[in-house]
Amino acid sequence: MTQQEMTSLNYLMDKAKKVSMTPDEQVAQRRSFAYGNSAFENPNITKAIVAEEDERISL
Repeated sequence: MTQQEMTSLNYLMDKAKKVSMTPDEQVAQRRSFAYGNSAFENPNITKAIVAEEDERISL
């Protein structure tokens, strides 16, 4: 990695540390992560299934 690339990466990492998500963004991120990992292993998993389970365990 070049020095310029490293500087750019460090800049982006510093910016990312200051980002705070809203509760709705956190839910969307959690569901996206769960769907992406689950559907990779099991193509029968749908976004609707993930959303239903998320609602069920979030009560």
